[in-house]
Amino acid sequence: MRTALVIGAGLIGTSAALALAGRGVTVHLTDHDPDRARTAASLGAGSAGPPPGRVDLAIVAVPPAHTATVLAEAMSAGIARGYADVASVKGGPRRELEDLDTDLRCYIGTHPMAGKESSGPLAATADLFEGRPWVLTPVPDTDTEVLNLVLELVALCRAVPVVMDAAAHDRAVALVSHTPQLVSSMVAARLEAADETVVRLCGQGIRDVTRIAASDPRMWTEILSANPGPVADVLTGLAADLAETVESLHALRSADEAKRHGGAAGITDVLRRGNAGRARVPGKHGEAPAAYETVAVLISDRPGELARIFADAGHAGVNIEDIRIEHATGQQAGLVQLMVKPTAAAALSIALGERGWSIRR
Repeated sequence: MRTALVIGAGLIGTSAALALAGRGVTVHLTDHDPDRARTAASLGAGSAGPPPGRVDLAIVAVPPAHTATVLAEAMSAGIARGYADVASVKGGPRRELEDLDTDLRCYIGTHPMAGKESSGPLAATADLFEGRPWVLTPVPDTDTEVLNLVLELVALCRAVPVVMDAAAHDRAVALVSHTPQLVSSMVAARLEAADETVVRLCGQGIRDVTRIAASDPRMWTEILSANPGPVADVLTGLAADLAETVESLHALRSADEAKRHGGAAGITDVLRRGNAGRARVPGKHGEAPAAYETVAVLISDRPGELARIFADAGHAGVNIEDIRIEHATGQQAGLVQLMVKPTAAAALSIALGERGWSIRR
């Protein structure tokens, strides 16, 4: 691939453009808001404006509700050898293109499984897709040349191609992406009217659960409007679990010992199933989840402190597999949780203690 046109200079489109431009592809950027295209271009994502001639690949990065229309217009104009979109739903745009009697041999629906709670070109990064799954939904009559172009796109973005049926993809993202967004938002909504003294008690758990609730409501309304059925199916199952959990909690308040026992069993069951589901989530580099041990270190909120603790861990010969930071309310300090292999935890604790760090047991 030598040339590409990215239509839609948001987070995903600009990130793809940055990755392609950084690897020598000549990228052109267009957007319904010319300022967004110019902003993306100023970041090094390519040049703002339509290409002077036909490009190798056109990448449509617009909301799902507009994906089919933009694709059909681009394909009618013949601006590229191949066409792909990056919308987070796949069945709807394909059906709309079929209704528009569009030749789909030069098109592949795709969805990079990457994103942020922030949006727009300024949130984009060239490494957004590195190591992440990138779903492709070709059909038997997809042109081989187009498939190769899209596979090259995925490779240049350093993502991992995953081939799926469009309907299966939409059911999958309903479970692993769209429903979590709604649940996160619903939990965060409980905080809107909460007393300030309650909110000040928020710890890392509530931060983890509500992180993606900061996402753009307009964007997510468009996404959910394009995949309502599968999301509703997942929420129906979740609602059944929620109803049973509420019933179990009420049972725990009963004076009847048998009811309390049944309530405890119900709570234990949902927590156990949660353990089992969480254990299936891929771990580092997409590998099977690994069990890490946590070394908790008190750290002050001063420039260079994180870099110093990483350097001290490196001097101890210990690789930090993951990290979490829990900030202390009202204090310029926090607790850094360093996740390491169990065999390295003791050595890291000793080494950091010797270098003056306060280890919390």
